[in-house]
Amino acid sequence: MEFLMTYGWALLVVLIAIGALAYFGVLNPSKFLPNSCSLAPGFSCSNFKASASTNVITIVVQNGLGDNLNTVNLYLSNVQGATCPATAFAPASTTINDGSSVQFTLGCTAGTLVKGTKLKSDLQIDYYKGTSAIQHKKMGQLVVGIEA
Repeated sequence: MEFLMTYGWALLVVLIAIGALAYFGVLNPSKFLPNSCSLAPGFSCSNFKASASTNVITIVVQNGLGDNLNTVNLYLSNVQGATCPATAFAPASTTINDGSSVQFTLGCTAGTLVKGTKLKSDLQIDYYKGTSAIQHKKMGQLVVGIEA
């Protein structure tokens, strides 16, 4: 009985400490994820940023497919870590020539981006190669810390 009481109190203290760390977000693994942006082969995210002051996500996409791309749209889906629903990030349509890059600006109009949090989302890029009438869809992923 003495053994159970002694080590029971020690175990209770340890469990309370772990609970306090989890409550205050110290044990939240999403805080430790590095910023990353990945798209399908042939595309690269050369630069990206999420801004809380303007409620805008900016992504620079480079075309390395070997063809000029027309009617290129970039969408966010499955957005986590923001109070902005995925449908609020309006896609921007543009043309990307082979080897060049274009900046997409996706605005959050129905919510807010909170400074210091992480935003995780799937990226979808839709495009037409050259003068083709066949639309291509490729997926990627974005993990970015929201800045001031």
